[in-house]
Amino acid sequence: MSKIKDKVALVTGGGSGIGRAISELFGAEGAHVHILDLNAEGAEATKAAIESKGGKCDIHIGNVSIQQEVIDIVAKIGRVDILVNNAGIAHVGDLEHCAEADFDRVYQVNVKGAYNALYAVIPAMKANGGGAILNLASIAAVVGISDRFAYSMSKGAIFAMNLSVARDYMAYNIRSNSISPARVHTPFVDGFIAKNYPGQEEEMFDKLSKSQPIGRMGQPAEIAKLALFLCSDDAAFITGNDYPIDGGFIKLNN
Repeated sequence: MSKIKDKVALVTGGGSGIGRAISELFGAEGAHVHILDLNAEGAEATKAAIESKGGKCDIHIGNVSIQQEVIDIVAKIGRVDILVNNAGIAHVGDLEHCAEADFDRVYQVNVKGAYNALYAVIPAMKANGGGAILNLASIAAVVGISDRFAYSMSKGAIFAMNLSVARDYMAYNIRSNSISPARVHTPFVDGFIAKNYPGQEEEMFDKLSKSQPIGRMGQPAEIAKLALFLCSDDAAFITGNDYPIDGGFIKLNN
């Protein structure tokens, strides 16, 4: 019996990549999935995939960086049992190659977007008697990654916010955990390689894959399975933790 059956799950950025994999798995496990995404086409595709397998899904087109939009969407949903803070963007560049506009753009989506979702959902969870929150951090939160200044900043903030929320809301039966993936093969990765390494796509994909000691990138479905466990009743004794899912990147790259 699924441990999230009939629960209401809000997934930000659920229209693609890891967010889509999480949304589809949660739908297959009996949750009523709500996707908050700017990309209507991607969100509709995820919704169609969920419903084709008998699941329930609603989409909400909105910008996580605009607080009132997020508040209004959560109010429309009403009950929220699970929040997956997944929406995020990346930036390539060290400090000297991170313009103020680049820094602000990453902050607005990755940090403020996660804050806005937490700010909107926590009152609903308190009123409901509890809930489970999962925040998508990254290995970049705890390991120095070249040319990822703004991205690392944002994921470090996710790592810290997760701890704060877990500490402050335990008394309300609200759990908060984060997961830190290494490189995961998504359409974003393919686009990133094509944009930054034209003509060297195959070479760079192989290089990035082998930066994980296990020898490959992760798959979105693998991240989704860990998300499912941490958001389920099976993880009722787990809060305030971060779980690397990294093919050995953090501990075995020596």
